[in-house]
Amino acid sequence: MSWRLSTRDFNKQKGEANKRAMKRLVYKKRTTGIIAYMEREPVGWCSVAPRRDFLKLENSRVLKRIDDQTVWSVTCLFISKKFRRMGISTDVLKGAIEFCRKKGVKIIEAYPIIPYSRDMPAAFAWTGILSAYEKAGFREAKRPSKSRPIMRYYL
Repeated sequence: MSWRLSTRDFNKQKGEANKRAMKRLVYKKRTTGIIAYMEREPVGWCSVAPRRDFLKLENSRVLKRIDDQTVWSVTCLFISKKFRRMGISTDVLKGAIEFCRKKGVKIIEAYPIIPYSRDMPAAFAWTGILSAYEKAGFREAKRPSKSRPIMRYYL
């Protein structure tokens, strides 16, 4: 929910209230993303939806729109700890691409991090790592900061 709300509103409903807010979006059949499973066990999550649904992204100075194209945004890519460093991020991104293809999306945009070390804490990589996006076929569209490119995938 952090990208969907202002920082103030997100912090006001931190924890369970944000979980309930996400559930309400799902129950209302709003696009929230995809869950990846391995043998019936959830192993990953990818938040992907129209960019306009992400208030914080729309108001970002660093990640501001680069043109007037309609895009869907990947704002979170999470892999369960015991499944990390197995290439699953790339598979989840490919699943998100297929999900978007079925929805008729033309451009997917993402905002991965360029890690500053191999041991970078996972908390800093919640939008995903650049190399996973490159392996999934995303290409850099703009680099508004040293460690945060804007990547795009054209369907």
